[in-house]
Parts: sequence; C-alpha cells; structure tokens
Amino acid sequence: MSQIHLPHNHGQAMEDPMLDLPGAEAFQTVSGLFRQLSDSSRVRIFWILCHCEECVVNLSAMVGMSSPAVSHHLKQLRLSGLVVSRRKGKEVYYKAASTKQAQFLHEMVEKLTSISCPVCQEGGETPEHSEC
Repeated sequence: MSQIHLPHNHGQAMEDPMLDLPGAEAFQTVSGLFRQLSDSSRVRIFWILCHCEECVVNLSAMVGMSSPAVSHHLKQLRLSGLVVSRRKGKEVYYKAASTKQAQFLHEMVEKLTSISCPVCQEGGETPEHSEC
C-alpha cells in the first residue's frame, strides 16, 4: 500500500499501521462470515455442527425448527464455507468445515456464550452449563 497523506496531523504516526491494512475485499470476507452468525438460530445450528455431524431432520428436532427453515440456514452456512455436507444414500449429513475460519468462529461462539450466560455468571453451574 502506498503512503497515505492524512488531511489532519494529530501527532500520531499512522503510516506504520496503514502499511499492514488489509484490502477492502478481506474486510468484505470477514463481514460476510459475521453476517452468517447474526442470526441466533444459525449460530445454534453452527455450534451443534461444530460438535457433531447431523442430518436436517435431527437438527430440526434439536433446535425446534421446521426442516425447511433448518435447510435454509444450512444453505447459508454452506455457501459461506462454514459448513460442509456429505451424502450417504438418501441422507445428507452436515458438519462444520475444517477451515481456520470455522474453527475460529466456533471458539469465538464458545467464549462469548460462556461469558454471557446468566446462570454461569451467578456461579450456578449445572450439567447443562458445565462448559461455561
């Protein structure tokens, strides 16, 4: 990146950080990944698929949603590269992708749920909240 001449000089050396500034397309990719996790149902489905491989029918039962709704979320997660699928006979199984992005987002979801869980914040660890 070429040196940028800023209109105001506030006594800060901005040249060094600006040299490491990724291109706009990198931020578009990051924004797209975060957009996938902007829906709580999609986050739940992604979290489940980080822990196991499942079919749409079982995922629907786990999250209390219709199969078409779960399929819609799975399509979005698959298009973003966070989820992969495989077919076995007539059944399609889904799981989290083995990419750095999926692994990092899984860790982020785990950490954010643990610090935002009201039960665990009060010290009330239960079997359902043992990971908090």
